[in-house]
Amino acid sequence: MSRRHLLIAGGAAAAAVAVGGCTRGDDRSSQRASAPLKETPGCVDGDDVEETPAQTAGPFFTPNSPERANIADGVDGDTLVITGTIVSSTCEPHAGALLDVWQCDAQGTYDNDGFRLRGHQFADDEGRFRLETIVPGVYPGRTRHIHVRVQPERGRILTTQLYFPGEAQNARDGLYREECELSMADDGTASFRFVV
Repeated sequence: MSRRHLLIAGGAAAAAVAVGGCTRGDDRSSQRASAPLKETPGCVDGDDVEETPAQTAGPFFTPNSPERANIADGVDGDTLVITGTIVSSTCEPHAGALLDVWQCDAQGTYDNDGFRLRGHQFADDEGRFRLETIVPGVYPGRTRHIHVRVQPERGRILTTQLYFPGEAQNARDGLYREECELSMADDGTASFRFVV
């Protein structure tokens, strides 16, 4: 099998896992198991840091989302505020970088007709962002996750997913990446640093 055919076959397998139906989650009892919290690594001048891994966009991306930092206005669910930064591999902030987010609701259902739980915003001059949302539900074949596209001005697009630590489904989700876990605080807020 040629390298090209191997890559195509691998991509098709990943897409098949991601396309699993988005239906009602099975059990919220395993929702947020206790786990030690990791701190988001800090940047020190001159540091080189690993880039955030790219992941599939899945089948539910919708272009032209509204510009807003609160994508959960009027949506039922556990409130979640995610703060963080968008930086280069040398820790330089990406001022004005685009952050486009989409996710399912607390029952594991995506809005594919409108823009509920979808939106985009731009990082400030120091590459910082603040997103208000809810904790997403789970659905068959996937662990709890949030989809993100990040693009620095005049830069390449990074498509990835954010995950929650301590989820029982993490070990069973073939797309899960520990490097993409949110750092959760005791007050229910979270943080993440995108390196693009």
